[in-house]
Amino acid sequence: MPLKQTVNDLKSGKLPLLEFIEEICNRIDQVEPHIHSLLPEVNRRERLRKEANELLAKFPNPTNRPPLFGIPVGVKDLFNVDGFETKAGSALPSSLFKGNEASIVSQLKKNGALILGKTVSTEFAYFEPGPTCNPHNIKHTPGGSSSGSAAAVASGLTPLALGTQTIGSITRPAAFCGIYGFKPTSGRIYTDGVVPFSPTADHIGFFTQDFDGIELACSVLVPNWKPNGMQLTSKSVIGVATGSYLQQANSEILSKYNEVIQLLKQNGFKVIEVDVFGDIEKVNASHKRIVAYDFAKVHEKWFKQYESLYRLNTKKLVLEGQNISHETWLQACNERDVTKLYVERIQNENEINIWLTPATISVATEGLSSTGSPLMNLPWTYIGVPTLSIPVGENELGLPIGIQVAGAFGKDEELIENCLVVNNLLKD
Repeated sequence: MPLKQTVNDLKSGKLPLLEFIEEICNRIDQVEPHIHSLLPEVNRRERLRKEANELLAKFPNPTNRPPLFGIPVGVKDLFNVDGFETKAGSALPSSLFKGNEASIVSQLKKNGALILGKTVSTEFAYFEPGPTCNPHNIKHTPGGSSSGSAAAVASGLTPLALGTQTIGSITRPAAFCGIYGFKPTSGRIYTDGVVPFSPTADHIGFFTQDFDGIELACSVLVPNWKPNGMQLTSKSVIGVATGSYLQQANSEILSKYNEVIQLLKQNGFKVIEVDVFGDIEKVNASHKRIVAYDFAKVHEKWFKQYESLYRLNTKKLVLEGQNISHETWLQACNERDVTKLYVERIQNENEINIWLTPATISVATEGLSSTGSPLMNLPWTYIGVPTLSIPVGENELGLPIGIQVAGAFGKDEELIENCLVVNNLLKD
């Protein structure tokens, strides 16, 4: 269900909105019992019918319908949405998370979107999974923590869904589910109205089935979005982060990744290999200290009262964070800033337009007890640069494989425009 085409058809009336809502609800009835991507909702169909009728009454003329007219959007269960409970994938009382609607949700509504419902999140966006399965094989994980959002888009329940990323929670599930996942530069989309994981490292992003849909969503949801027409040319330079960072990926992923690199070389692009992260274990540990410290601070009051309701991995992170001093956190933040400046310097000195890496260390792992590893995403989230996950095929078992493209800090528009060329090459 490509977002861009669906929007065009809904706005023009070629696809009647009420008919579309019935199709979506029928598909939920058919698919959702198998993938468990949405939080249960009584009378979802009736609510969506009512909201669709109100939207049609407000915009009867196809010529002035808003950019996301009639699109039912899945919203990760960390975002406050008027009329919905927020549980954050946890057993804690939802009253703890009450607050004003997230501004990005209000922005969706302002631009004509409907709220399909809340999508499943891992507990507090960490590693304790919910019930969601991978639509490509329900015995495998969809990734996390934005599990439900990715699975809902991949299975055609919605053309667009919101997610969050603090380590790899957009890029990884996008790759595991064979869809596009965009994480803007740190702070580019406001995080108000969202239950935090780590205020230092949290990002908001989204999923679609189509690249054109990513462009459309960016134009509507990313503040001050201003494309400048820059695109990769045969003179463009692609950076490949090598060393211990790249060695984290397994042979199956690296084989597909190298195919993509060779394709780009054959089309005239210059590829530069740089061990830009050095000792990746130090980077991983530094990021862990930042987010664990933040997580413990976020949960300080809740944990005192409801410790027994926290699941094992989440509880461990709170306890780990409690043992990290403010000075250690400041040191880790300084290490992050040094790494960010180093990556920027290397990128500028070598005139690198984009970085290209595997999106995951493996395909979606079997079983639902783990959401897979975010290690290929971690350093890019750590330094806060924009990233896009692009599907590049499947393995012999039909499990998707993705690549991750990273850009320069604050140059989200340039990243997306450059990715258009990469995406088109991969799809030809």
